[in-house]
Amino acid sequence: MRKIFFIALLFFTTAGFLTAQEKPQIVSYLDSTSVNQITGDENELWIATYGRGIYHYIKSSDKWENFSTAMGNLQQDFFYCISYNKDFVWAGCSDGLFIYDRKHNIWLKRKFGKGGEMGNWVRALAFDKSTNTLWIGRFKYLSRLELNNQRFSDIDLTVNEDAKTNNIKSIKLDGDSVAWFGTEVGIHKYNKSKDIEDPSSRQFITNKTNSFNGDGDVISLSDILFESRNIWFGLDEFVTFQKPNFNIGGIYCYNRKIDWRRFDKYTGMSANGVYCLARTGNIIWASLYEFNKKNKEQVGQGIALINRITKSVTKVSKDELNLRSDKIISMFFDGNYMWLGTEAGLLKVKITNDFATLRVDGLRVENNKKRS
Repeated sequence: MRKIFFIALLFFTTAGFLTAQEKPQIVSYLDSTSVNQITGDENELWIATYGRGIYHYIKSSDKWENFSTAMGNLQQDFFYCISYNKDFVWAGCSDGLFIYDRKHNIWLKRKFGKGGEMGNWVRALAFDKSTNTLWIGRFKYLSRLELNNQRFSDIDLTVNEDAKTNNIKSIKLDGDSVAWFGTEVGIHKYNKSKDIEDPSSRQFITNKTNSFNGDGDVISLSDILFESRNIWFGLDEFVTFQKPNFNIGGIYCYNRKIDWRRFDKYTGMSANGVYCLARTGNIIWASLYEFNKKNKEQVGQGIALINRITKSVTKVSKDELNLRSDKIISMFFDGNYMWLGTEAGLLKVKITNDFATLRVDGLRVENNKKRS
Protein backbone atom coordinates (compact mmCIF):
# COMPACT_ATOMS: atom_id res chain seq x y z
CA MET A 1 0.00 0.00 0.00
CA ARG A 2 1.26 3.45 -0.82
CA LYS A 3 1.52 6.19 1.80
CA ILE A 4 1.27 9.94 1.20
CA PHE A 5 3.34 12.67 2.84
CA PHE A 6 3.76 16.42 2.29
CA ILE A 7 6.81 18.65 2.46
CA ALA A 8 8.05 21.94 1.07
CA LEU A 9 10.87 21.75 -1.49
CA LEU A 10 13.28 24.42 -2.60
CA PHE A 11 13.17 25.51 -6.25
CA PHE A 12 16.20 27.45 -7.45
CA THR A 13 16.30 30.19 -10.08
CA THR A 14 19.24 31.87 -11.77
CA ALA A 15 18.96 34.75 -9.29
CA GLY A 16 18.85 32.64 -6.13
CA PHE A 17 16.13 30.34 -4.84
CA LEU A 18 12.37 30.29 -4.58
CA THR A 19 10.41 28.37 -1.96
CA ALA A 20 7.21 26.90 -3.36
CA GLN A 21 4.11 27.77 -1.34
CA GLU A 22 2.14 24.71 -2.40
CA LYS A 23 3.58 21.61 -0.77
CA PRO A 24 4.15 18.95 -3.45
CA GLN A 25 2.72 15.50 -2.90
CA ILE A 26 5.04 12.65 -1.97
CA VAL A 27 3.94 9.03 -2.34
CA SER A 28 5.67 5.92 -0.96
CA TYR A 29 5.68 2.51 -2.68
CA LEU A 30 7.36 -0.90 -2.26
CA ASP A 31 7.92 -0.68 1.48
CA SER A 32 10.97 -2.57 2.83
CA THR A 33 12.34 -3.04 -0.70
CA SER A 34 15.90 -2.13 -1.67
CA VAL A 35 15.65 -0.29 -5.00
CA ASN A 36 18.90 -0.39 -6.98
CA GLN A 37 17.91 1.30 -10.26
CA ILE A 38 14.90 2.99 -11.89
CA THR A 39 14.26 3.73 -15.56
CA GLY A 40 11.25 4.55 -17.68
CA ASP A 41 9.35 7.23 -19.56
CA GLU A 42 6.06 9.13 -19.37
CA ASN A 43 4.08 5.87 -19.53
CA GLU A 44 5.93 3.27 -17.48
CA LEU A 45 8.70 2.48 -15.01
CA TRP A 46 11.01 -0.51 -14.73
CA ILE A 47 12.62 -1.02 -11.33
CA ALA A 48 15.51 -3.32 -10.40
CA THR A 49 15.51 -4.37 -6.75
CA TYR A 50 17.97 -6.25 -4.60
CA GLY A 51 15.91 -9.11 -3.18
CA ARG A 52 12.48 -8.74 -4.79
CA GLY A 53 13.21 -9.06 -8.50
CA ILE A 54 11.92 -6.63 -11.12
CA TYR A 55 8.89 -4.35 -10.87
CA HIS A 56 6.95 -2.87 -13.79
CA TYR A 57 4.66 0.11 -13.15
CA ILE A 58 2.04 1.42 -15.60
CA LYS A 59 1.32 5.00 -14.61
CA SER A 60 -2.01 5.50 -16.39
CA SER A 61 -3.65 2.56 -14.63
CA ASP A 62 -1.56 2.70 -11.43
CA LYS A 63 -0.84 -0.99 -12.02
CA TRP A 64 2.17 -2.87 -10.63
CA GLU A 65 3.60 -6.16 -11.87
CA ASN A 66 6.36 -8.10 -10.14
CA PHE A 67 8.77 -10.56 -11.74
CA SER A 68 10.46 -12.66 -9.03
CA THR A 69 10.96 -16.14 -7.65
CA ALA A 70 8.07 -15.50 -5.27
CA MET A 71 5.79 -14.89 -8.25
CA GLY A 72 7.24 -17.87 -10.13
CA ASN A 73 7.91 -15.83 -13.29
CA LEU A 74 11.63 -15.07 -12.88
CA GLN A 75 14.44 -17.22 -11.49
CA GLN A 76 16.41 -14.39 -9.86
CA ASP A 77 15.64 -11.74 -7.23
CA PHE A 78 18.85 -9.72 -6.88
CA PHE A 79 19.48 -7.13 -9.60
CA TYR A 80 21.87 -4.21 -9.92
CA CYS A 81 20.77 -2.43 -13.09
CA ILE A 82 18.03 -2.28 -15.71
CA SER A 83 17.37 -0.89 -19.20
CA TYR A 84 14.64 -1.33 -21.80
CA ASN A 85 13.11 -0.47 -25.18
CA LYS A 86 9.70 -1.22 -26.70
CA ASP A 87 10.61 -4.87 -27.38
CA PHE A 88 12.90 -5.93 -24.55
CA VAL A 89 13.87 -5.35 -20.93
CA TRP A 90 17.43 -6.11 -19.79
CA ALA A 91 18.39 -6.60 -16.15
CA GLY A 92 21.86 -7.21 -14.78
CA CYS A 93 22.75 -9.39 -11.79
CA SER A 94 25.86 -11.16 -10.46
CA ASP A 95 25.05 -14.21 -12.58
CA GLY A 96 24.67 -12.67 -16.03
CA LEU A 97 22.11 -10.74 -18.06
CA PHE A 98 18.36 -11.42 -17.93
CA ILE A 99 16.39 -10.52 -21.05
CA TYR A 100 12.62 -10.07 -21.09
CA ASP A 101 10.91 -10.56 -24.45
CA ARG A 102 7.93 -8.26 -24.01
CA LYS A 103 6.02 -9.62 -27.01
CA HIS A 104 6.19 -13.25 -25.90
CA ASN A 105 6.19 -12.54 -22.14
CA ILE A 106 9.25 -14.67 -21.43
CA TRP A 107 12.56 -14.14 -19.62
CA LEU A 108 15.82 -15.48 -21.06
CA LYS A 109 19.26 -15.59 -19.47
CA ARG A 110 22.61 -14.77 -21.05
CA LYS A 111 25.91 -15.87 -19.51
CA PHE A 112 29.31 -14.54 -20.59
CA GLY A 113 32.28 -16.82 -21.13
CA LYS A 114 34.98 -14.16 -21.14
CA GLY A 115 36.13 -12.86 -17.78
CA GLY A 116 35.47 -15.92 -15.64
CA GLU A 117 32.92 -16.01 -12.83
CA MET A 118 33.27 -12.30 -12.01
CA GLY A 119 32.80 -11.52 -15.69
CA ASN A 120 29.11 -12.40 -15.27
CA TRP A 121 28.55 -9.62 -12.74
CA VAL A 122 26.60 -7.07 -14.82
CA ARG A 123 26.86 -3.68 -13.10
CA ALA A 124 25.70 -1.19 -15.75
CA LEU A 125 23.39 -1.13 -18.78
CA ALA A 126 22.60 1.53 -21.37
CA PHE A 127 20.39 1.25 -24.45
CA ASP A 128 21.47 3.44 -27.37
CA LYS A 129 18.40 3.95 -29.55
CA SER A 130 20.42 5.87 -32.19
CA THR A 131 22.32 2.67 -33.05
CA ASN A 132 19.85 0.11 -31.65
CA THR A 133 22.60 -1.17 -29.37
CA LEU A 134 22.71 -2.26 -25.75
CA TRP A 135 25.94 -1.56 -23.84
CA ILE A 136 26.65 -3.99 -21.01
CA GLY A 137 29.12 -3.06 -18.30
CA ARG A 138 30.54 -6.09 -16.49
CA PHE A 139 33.00 -6.42 -13.63
CA LYS A 140 35.37 -7.63 -16.31
CA TYR A 141 34.90 -6.41 -19.89
CA LEU A 142 32.45 -4.23 -21.73
CA SER A 143 29.94 -6.07 -23.94
CA ARG A 144 27.78 -4.90 -26.81
CA LEU A 145 24.50 -6.34 -28.06
CA GLU A 146 23.58 -5.27 -31.58
CA LEU A 147 19.83 -5.72 -31.68
CA ASN A 148 19.54 -5.68 -35.47
CA ASN A 149 21.25 -9.07 -35.65
CA GLN A 150 21.11 -10.10 -31.93
CA ARG A 151 24.91 -10.32 -31.91
CA PHE A 152 26.95 -10.07 -28.68
CA SER A 153 30.58 -8.97 -28.68
CA ASP A 154 33.11 -8.32 -25.90
CA ILE A 155 35.48 -5.34 -25.80
CA ASP A 156 38.63 -5.26 -23.70
CA LEU A 157 39.17 -1.67 -22.47
CA THR A 158 42.34 -2.42 -20.48
CA VAL A 159 44.83 0.47 -20.47
CA ASN A 160 48.51 0.04 -19.57
CA GLU A 161 47.89 -3.51 -18.28
CA ASP A 162 45.78 -2.16 -15.40
CA ALA A 163 42.89 -4.64 -15.00
CA LYS A 164 40.74 -2.09 -13.16
CA THR A 165 40.50 0.01 -16.33
CA ASN A 166 38.39 -2.87 -17.65
CA ASN A 167 36.08 -3.05 -14.57
CA ILE A 168 32.97 -1.21 -15.77
CA LYS A 169 30.81 0.55 -13.14
CA SER A 170 28.72 3.07 -15.09
CA ILE A 171 27.68 3.77 -18.70
CA LYS A 172 26.15 7.00 -19.99
CA LEU A 173 25.39 8.30 -23.48
CA ASP A 174 26.27 11.92 -24.26
CA GLY A 175 23.92 12.69 -27.16
CA ASP A 176 24.35 10.64 -30.34
CA SER A 177 28.10 11.09 -30.66
CA VAL A 178 29.81 10.07 -27.41
CA ALA A 179 29.54 7.24 -24.89
CA TRP A 180 31.23 7.26 -21.48
CA PHE A 181 32.29 4.09 -19.67
CA GLY A 182 33.15 4.67 -16.01
CA THR A 183 35.57 2.27 -14.30
CA GLU A 184 37.15 1.83 -10.87
CA VAL A 185 40.19 3.95 -11.83
CA GLY A 186 38.96 6.39 -14.46
CA ILE A 187 36.63 6.83 -17.41
CA HIS A 188 36.71 5.96 -21.11
CA LYS A 189 35.36 8.52 -23.59
CA TYR A 190 34.26 6.78 -26.79
CA ASN A 191 33.76 8.56 -30.12
CA LYS A 192 30.82 6.65 -31.64
CA SER A 193 31.71 7.67 -35.19
CA LYS A 194 34.56 5.13 -35.03
CA ASP A 195 34.77 1.40 -34.43
CA ILE A 196 35.20 0.87 -30.69
CA GLU A 197 37.80 -1.79 -31.39
CA ASP A 198 39.96 0.99 -32.85
CA PRO A 199 42.07 2.36 -29.94
CA SER A 200 41.94 5.83 -31.50
CA SER A 201 38.18 5.90 -30.86
CA ARG A 202 38.74 5.99 -27.08
CA GLN A 203 40.33 8.37 -24.62
CA PHE A 204 40.99 7.27 -21.03
CA ILE A 205 40.60 10.08 -18.50
CA THR A 206 41.93 9.74 -14.98
CA ASN A 207 43.24 11.83 -12.11
CA LYS A 208 46.84 11.10 -13.03
CA THR A 209 46.87 14.14 -15.31
CA ASN A 210 45.10 17.46 -14.80
CA SER A 211 41.64 15.84 -14.89
CA PHE A 212 39.68 15.69 -11.60
CA ASN A 213 42.27 18.19 -10.30
CA GLY A 214 44.62 15.27 -9.68
CA ASP A 215 42.77 14.56 -6.43
CA GLY A 216 43.08 11.25 -4.57
CA ASP A 217 45.02 8.10 -5.32
CA VAL A 218 42.44 6.79 -7.82
CA ILE A 219 38.92 7.72 -8.95
CA SER A 220 35.99 5.33 -9.22
CA LEU A 221 33.01 6.54 -11.30
CA SER A 222 29.57 5.91 -9.80
CA ASP A 223 27.51 8.13 -12.14
CA ILE A 224 27.66 10.72 -14.92
CA LEU A 225 25.19 13.47 -15.80
CA PHE A 226 25.15 15.80 -18.81
CA GLU A 227 23.86 19.30 -19.41
CA SER A 228 24.64 21.77 -22.18
CA ARG A 229 27.54 23.52 -20.49
CA ASN A 230 28.95 20.90 -18.17
CA ILE A 231 29.43 17.22 -17.37
CA TRP A 232 28.91 16.16 -13.76
CA PHE A 233 30.86 13.18 -12.44
CA GLY A 234 29.89 11.42 -9.20
CA LEU A 235 32.64 9.41 -7.50
CA ASP A 236 32.75 6.54 -5.03
CA GLU A 237 34.31 7.00 -1.62
CA PHE A 238 36.51 4.24 -0.22
CA VAL A 239 39.00 5.39 2.39
CA THR A 240 40.65 3.56 5.27
CA PHE A 241 42.97 4.55 8.10
CA GLN A 242 45.82 3.01 6.12
CA LYS A 243 44.76 4.65 2.81
CA PRO A 244 43.01 7.95 3.62
CA ASN A 245 43.32 9.22 0.03
CA PHE A 246 42.43 6.06 -1.89
CA ASN A 247 38.95 6.93 -3.28
CA ILE A 248 38.07 10.32 -1.79
CA GLY A 249 34.76 10.66 -3.63
CA GLY A 250 33.08 13.97 -4.36
CA ILE A 251 31.32 15.49 -7.37
CA TYR A 252 33.19 17.17 -10.22
CA CYS A 253 31.64 19.68 -12.58
CA TYR A 254 33.65 19.69 -15.83
CA ASN A 255 33.04 22.55 -18.27
CA ARG A 256 33.97 20.36 -21.28
CA LYS A 257 37.19 22.37 -21.66
CA ILE A 258 39.78 22.54 -18.87
CA ASP A 259 38.01 23.50 -15.64
CA TRP A 260 37.16 20.87 -12.99
CA ARG A 261 35.18 22.13 -10.00
CA ARG A 262 34.88 19.87 -6.95
CA PHE A 263 31.92 19.61 -4.57
CA ASP A 264 32.38 17.80 -1.25
CA LYS A 265 31.89 18.16 2.51
CA TYR A 266 33.96 21.32 2.47
CA THR A 267 31.57 22.97 0.00
CA GLY A 268 28.34 22.10 1.78
CA MET A 269 27.60 18.44 1.03
CA SER A 270 26.89 16.09 3.93
CA ALA A 271 29.27 13.39 2.61
CA ASN A 272 31.69 12.63 -0.23
CA GLY A 273 30.43 9.27 -1.51
CA VAL A 274 27.98 9.50 -4.43
CA TYR A 275 25.39 6.85 -5.30
CA CYS A 276 23.87 8.63 -8.29
CA LEU A 277 22.99 11.95 -9.95
CA ALA A 278 19.82 13.40 -11.46
CA ARG A 279 18.62 16.75 -12.75
CA THR A 280 15.48 18.88 -12.58
CA GLY A 281 15.89 22.20 -14.41
CA ASN A 282 18.71 24.11 -12.75
CA ILE A 283 19.08 21.62 -9.92
CA ILE A 284 21.55 18.74 -9.79
CA TRP A 285 20.38 16.09 -7.31
CA ALA A 286 23.10 13.96 -5.71
CA SER A 287 22.38 11.05 -3.36
CA LEU A 288 25.23 10.72 -0.89
CA TYR A 289 26.90 8.31 1.50
CA GLU A 290 29.84 8.31 3.88
CA PHE A 291 32.27 5.41 3.95
CA ASN A 292 32.77 4.09 7.48
CA LYS A 293 36.47 3.42 7.96
CA LYS A 294 35.91 0.96 10.82
CA ASN A 295 33.32 -1.45 9.44
CA LYS A 296 33.87 -0.48 5.77
CA GLU A 297 30.19 0.10 5.10
CA GLN A 298 28.39 2.86 3.23
CA VAL A 299 26.26 5.05 5.48
CA GLY A 300 23.56 6.99 3.64
CA GLN A 301 23.61 10.77 4.10
CA GLY A 302 20.57 11.97 2.17
CA ILE A 303 20.61 14.30 -0.83
CA ALA A 304 22.53 17.39 -1.91
CA LEU A 305 20.80 19.85 -4.26
CA ILE A 306 23.31 21.83 -6.32
CA ASN A 307 22.25 24.89 -8.30
CA ARG A 308 24.07 24.41 -11.60
CA ILE A 309 24.06 28.19 -12.21
CA THR A 310 25.09 29.60 -8.82
CA LYS A 311 26.80 26.37 -7.66
CA SER A 312 25.19 26.75 -4.21
CA VAL A 313 24.51 23.54 -2.23
CA THR A 314 21.47 22.63 -0.10
CA LYS A 315 21.25 19.51 2.06
CA VAL A 316 18.08 17.40 2.21
CA SER A 317 17.83 14.74 4.92
CA LYS A 318 15.56 11.74 5.39
CA ASP A 319 13.50 13.67 7.92
CA GLU A 320 12.65 16.34 5.34
CA LEU A 321 11.49 13.67 2.89
CA ASN A 322 9.91 11.38 5.50
CA LEU A 323 12.19 8.58 4.34
CA ARG A 324 12.82 5.48 6.40
CA SER A 325 16.46 5.67 5.34
CA ASP A 326 19.04 8.25 4.31
CA LYS A 327 20.47 5.62 1.95
CA ILE A 328 19.07 6.73 -1.43
CA ILE A 329 20.56 4.31 -3.94
CA SER A 330 18.87 5.44 -7.16
CA MET A 331 17.02 8.40 -8.68
CA PHE A 332 14.99 8.94 -11.85
CA PHE A 333 13.20 12.08 -13.08
CA ASP A 334 10.34 11.37 -15.49
CA GLY A 335 9.55 15.00 -16.33
CA ASN A 336 7.02 15.52 -13.54
CA TYR A 337 8.16 13.36 -10.65
CA MET A 338 11.48 12.54 -9.08
CA TRP A 339 11.55 8.85 -8.13
CA LEU A 340 13.88 8.01 -5.25
CA GLY A 341 14.94 4.42 -4.70
CA THR A 342 16.10 3.71 -1.16
CA GLU A 343 17.15 0.63 0.78
CA ALA A 344 13.68 0.66 2.35
CA GLY A 345 11.31 1.52 -0.49
CA LEU A 346 10.46 3.79 -3.41
CA LEU A 347 9.41 7.45 -3.14
CA LYS A 348 7.68 9.63 -5.74
CA VAL A 349 8.23 13.38 -5.32
CA LYS A 350 6.19 15.80 -7.42
CA ILE A 351 8.53 18.48 -8.78
CA THR A 352 6.29 20.53 -11.07
CA ASN A 353 3.16 22.25 -9.76
CA ASP A 354 0.86 25.19 -10.50
CA PHE A 355 3.12 27.60 -8.70
CA ALA A 356 6.45 26.98 -10.40
CA THR A 357 7.58 24.67 -13.17
CA LEU A 358 11.30 24.17 -13.54
CA ARG A 359 12.09 24.11 -17.24
CA VAL A 360 14.33 21.13 -17.81
CA ASP A 361 16.38 22.54 -20.69
CA GLY A 362 16.11 26.24 -19.82
CA LEU A 363 17.79 28.53 -17.35
CA ARG A 364 14.78 30.14 -15.70
CA VAL A 365 11.62 29.28 -13.82
CA GLU A 366 8.29 29.67 -15.59
CA ASN A 367 5.41 30.92 -13.45
CA ASN A 368 2.37 28.93 -14.59
CA LYS A 369 -0.02 30.11 -11.91
CA LYS A 370 -3.21 31.50 -13.42
CA ARG A 371 -3.87 35.14 -12.76
CA SER A 372 -7.19 36.13 -11.25
